Amino acid sequence: MTPGAFSPAVVATYGASDPAAPLVVLLHGRGSDETEILGLARDLPDGPQYAAVRAPIAEGGGFAWFANRGIGRPVATSLRSTMDWFRAWLDDVAPEGRPVLLVGFSGGAAFAGGLVLDDPARYTGAAILYGTLPFDAGVPVEPGSLAGVSVLVAHGDADHVIPRELLDRTWTYLHDEAGGDLTAHRGPGGHGITPASLHELVDWIVRQTGTAS
Repeated sequence: MTPGAFSPAVVATYGASDPAAPLVVLLHGRGSDETEILGLARDLPDGPQYAAVRAPIAEGGGFAWFANRGIGRPVATSLRSTMDWFRAWLDDVAPEGRPVLLVGFSGGAAFAGGLVLDDPARYTGAAILYGTLPFDAGVPVEPGSLAGVSVLVAHGDADHVIPRELLDRTWTYLHDEAGGDLTAHRGPGGHGITPASLHELVDWIVRQTGTAS
């Protein structure tokens, strides 16, 4: 499916209306939508504009970022089409020079990872929350692929939604190979944002945008 085959992006916003303010893009999990993850913005720092984007593929009463070969394993052609669709939207609302942070949860984390691996220079940073990077899906995962990029990763030890092998591979790659400026949080929780990981996310956004918490 080509990017033009998708409907125009449905976006819910919160926070600053200044078109020059840092843009934090919130990417929801599989089967969810933009309204659910937009609620997260109420707990995030003042200053940026928050934009929750609805994934373009209808699935299970909600929406998905890509077709799957299995949980956490995107079909490469599908991921390429949706990433190109997303970039067309992003380049319209955030021209080069406007700081852009990606915050993805679960399936949205894999999508955020794909975007930043595909074009790391485009983003100020990416938060990979309770999900995997999209390995074996057509985006670069060589050593040093995220050099100079700020990355936050948060995982739960009791997460039984994302396959453990993918969580562990993501954790190891980001720590030992990616080359990014890494902030990492691992807690005892499951597949969901905890107060501790939310605190890490708030601090990370403050550091990247220079705004107050």
